[in-house]
Amino acid sequence: MKNDLSNKLCCFPKNILGRIVDYENDHLEMPGKIIEMGLLPETTFRILYQAPFRGPLYIEFGEERSRIALREEEARFIIVENLDN
Repeated sequence: MKNDLSNKLCCFPKNILGRIVDYENDHLEMPGKIIEMGLLPETTFRILYQAPFRGPLYIEFGEERSRIALREEEARFIIVENLDN
């Protein structure tokens, strides 16, 4: 995994609208549940809360505004872009 996390979900700011662009899965380590939960490319999202000490992210995503908690380690696989620029 690359050291630059600036375009990853794990480092995205709270309460900013973003979009999932792709996944970083060069070594086939990404948990399949990311896709199963509906976190697909082109899905819009907003981080509502992150638990202290790099804890789970609470995310609202999609048109139906589903909400899930995602571990920071899992969020490192998701490449995102900022839509509030």
